[in-house]
Amino acid sequence: MTELEKKVRAEVEKLVDPETGLTFGQMNLITDVKEQEPGVVKIDFVPTSPFCPIAFRFAMDIKKAATKVEGTKKALVYCHGHTMEEAINKMVNKP
Repeated sequence: MTELEKKVRAEVEKLVDPETGLTFGQMNLITDVKEQEPGVVKIDFVPTSPFCPIAFRFAMDIKKAATKVEGTKKALVYCHGHTMEEAINKMVNKP
């Protein structure tokens, strides 16, 4: 795991689910953090349910938190296991 991957994971795992009051780290929502090229980080997450009404917000919060980490030039966030994952991923990662 690169230094940037560690920092990004630590940052996004601090985010809190407003429904439960638990952090994304406590709920194991972040499934993978990979530095694809220097400064470009890909983050995979699973929302709390396949119909989670705020999965898009989760994705945007993850993206925002990741891009605040020093050294991150671009954050790509991918939702998995949601009924609208394709639409969410397209909107969150549009150029």
